[in-house]
Amino acid sequence: MSVSEQPAPPVALMFAGQGAQHPRMAAGLYGREEIFSRWMDRSFTLFGDDGDRLRAEWLAPEPSPLYDDVSVAQPLLYAVSHALGRMVFGWGVRPVAMLGHSVGELVAATLAGVIDFADGIRLMRGRIDLFADTPPGGMLAVAAGVDDVAEVLGDEVHLAAVNAPRQLLLAGESAPLAEAARRLTAKGLVCREVLARQAFHSPVVAPAVTASLPDWKAAPLRSPALTVYSAYTGGVLTDSDALDPRFWAEQASSPVHFAPTLSALLADHDCRLLETGPGNSLSALARRQPTVAAGRSSVLSLLPPGSLGDEADLRAVETVRRLLRTERTPVAPAARRTDLADSGGPRV
Repeated sequence: MSVSEQPAPPVALMFAGQGAQHPRMAAGLYGREEIFSRWMDRSFTLFGDDGDRLRAEWLAPEPSPLYDDVSVAQPLLYAVSHALGRMVFGWGVRPVAMLGHSVGELVAATLAGVIDFADGIRLMRGRIDLFADTPPGGMLAVAAGVDDVAEVLGDEVHLAAVNAPRQLLLAGESAPLAEAARRLTAKGLVCREVLARQAFHSPVVAPAVTASLPDWKAAPLRSPALTVYSAYTGGVLTDSDALDPRFWAEQASSPVHFAPTLSALLADHDCRLLETGPGNSLSALARRQPTVAAGRSSVLSLLPPGSLGDEADLRAVETVRRLLRTERTPVAPAARRTDLADSGGPRV
């Protein structure tokens, strides 16, 4: 079989969590990519009284002071990443696997049929009310291993995520987290504040997790129709976990083990990883994986690394769609683009 006749590599989708958001993320597709626009409009309708506010926050050229708060960032990340996933599905791509980081795992679960989209939106609305009232806090990215940060971990500062062998997230209330950053910086470690105003993936938000459990128990849960890797267990999402409301509720206060879970996915599948969301933070992490460095798997980002304008969004998406089609990945013809901007976008 010649190189040109080689089958296309399977595609695995990755979905980012809080911190990846930026103003007008993927907004260049709105009103111009039909499937994406239809799902975004549906999300704003399902958000009810919050819908107009969230749409305005999303489309504003400059972010409001609340843009990185759970009340804005997480519902928009969920809606945008889900709509992008639906758009990729609309091309005829059936992913061999999906993996999400934090709220990105809820996106993957929704696309896999575990959670109905309307229930996902309802859960996001509940999260706005419950988690916005948690103590003021945040998350800190540290270029270090777990042993390097052990001295600052304890009752007030917590390990929130392992994103790469030397890329961690810490979480805590504002003052203890700032003190941890000062101590780690004094040791010569590079620290960066994450765009978050709550201490997700730490015990700080445990009361909100407990309060959210009734909402999860009210949501019908199903076995996944597509393979999802869970960054909370480090492997394939089982039916048992998928059907357990407590498993989903407790994710918000549990550490994310993204790096080992991505390693597990790549051990099972030589594939093309497609970051299906704003930015390229997960793509950068994936390129550190040995199987990617060795060329067994590869990485693509669906969107530009930040707010580079509407046309940049469209060019990036078209480049990925054209590449997948050239590689003979099953991709349907481009959906008809309808310029609906003047009429306020498509209607469901």
